[in-house]
Amino acid sequence: MVIANATRPHPIFLAGRWVESPDPLDVVNPADPGTLAGRTYHATPEQYEEAVEAAVAAFETTRHMPAYERGAILRAISTGIRERREELGRRIALEAGKPIRDALVEVDRATLTFRLGAEEAERIYGETIPLDLLPSSKGRMGITRRFPVGPVAAISPFNFPLNLAAHKIAPAIAAGCPVVLKPPSKDPLTMLTVGEIIEQAGAPAGSVSIVPMTRALGDRMVADERFKLLTFTGSPAVGWAMKAKAGKKRVVLELGGNAGVVVDRSADLDWAVKRILVGAFSYAGQVCISVQRLFVHADVMDAFLERLIAGARALKVGDPLDPATDLGPMVDEQAARRTQAWVDEAVAMGGRVLLGGKAQGTFFPPTILVDTPVEAKVCSSEAFAPLVVVFPFSDFDAAVRGVNQSFYGLQAGVFTNDLTNTWHAFSELEVGGVIVNDIPTYRIDHMPYGGVKDSGLGREGLRWSIEDMTELRIMVLAQPG
Repeated sequence: MVIANATRPHPIFLAGRWVESPDPLDVVNPADPGTLAGRTYHATPEQYEEAVEAAVAAFETTRHMPAYERGAILRAISTGIRERREELGRRIALEAGKPIRDALVEVDRATLTFRLGAEEAERIYGETIPLDLLPSSKGRMGITRRFPVGPVAAISPFNFPLNLAAHKIAPAIAAGCPVVLKPPSKDPLTMLTVGEIIEQAGAPAGSVSIVPMTRALGDRMVADERFKLLTFTGSPAVGWAMKAKAGKKRVVLELGGNAGVVVDRSADLDWAVKRILVGAFSYAGQVCISVQRLFVHADVMDAFLERLIAGARALKVGDPLDPATDLGPMVDEQAARRTQAWVDEAVAMGGRVLLGGKAQGTFFPPTILVDTPVEAKVCSSEAFAPLVVVFPFSDFDAAVRGVNQSFYGLQAGVFTNDLTNTWHAFSELEVGGVIVNDIPTYRIDHMPYGGVKDSGLGREGLRWSIEDMTELRIMVLAQPG
């Protein structure tokens, strides 16, 4: 196997120092599985223990750090990421297979995420509460303040190796909590590179560790009582199993979805198609809020499908490092084979493939299906692939019920120019976010983000993550007399 830009394996960022281990980790290039994107190491159990002990010790420093120091560290990390934008974008493209245009957008978002973390660190407010609501409580006033909960265990996924990890590290630093991050084994080199930036930014030793580890060691981290919060982004099956093992610690889960989109007859079809092409096929659909189920009004169904098929056919599938590429590979051949099996199942159940549907190695083309039973996996489960299933509807409320007919509830999109339908969707859709006249794949990093049902527990977005990473405490002041 060939190593791209061959260098020695990247060391692990362990409690402020760089270490190696006897357990090497090869990182495969998804666009060319015969080539390695690089190498690093799995941490040993002893190194894991060192990271946790260092985080516990560092909490005595981080919990007393003033806001201006936490803000300065986060701003320095943001600046460092911006200065190494091209390097980090190329790294994401090589090890994650993400098209370079999308990879650079991810870097820009991470720059924003750490900057927002700095701003939120400087405005973690409390409040005063009058308590004299009864004669017995005369002369008393309450003052609230948020205090960091303690060390944080963080596990981030492969599909956004930089920005989804940033949504765990940035709020932890902002809140004053040490954090041990388990980056994804498929693409850990991006965050190890960011570890260099974190070190240069002056984060206290032990306050941040970036430690690739085996699944078994990750399970140990989940159950470790020294962590006071577990934050995980990944699949629902893994996430809910982690919650069961997490003990008494707080748990925040950002899990999967099979996002639905409603296209009403009042919608701007050209705009809807333009955005759905992005939402369905960007990063080969490997996004938890990727468009998967489309409910299109029967009056505009034919015109919509004509535009959607033409747009999807024009997308360029190819090398992630080519700036013209729209669609790169899936993360590995197993993911492509699974997608093929699900499409074949849908066809066997009566579904029709209007475009695509055939894997080529790690690549899967944009795929559009119709006439598919809702029991098929491409409808009922999270495809995490570049495919959409299209259903007609004639009644808007029926379309909303169709979106809700899912175990998941992360975000939904509604394309409509009917205000009544807008409010109805907001009221009735069982999701964490309703995106009107845009795709459910839309997210900006300061908004609350998370789901209901099997899609998760809690919310991310800097302000909301910080709330989970802090404990509210009240002090009651009594005036004697």
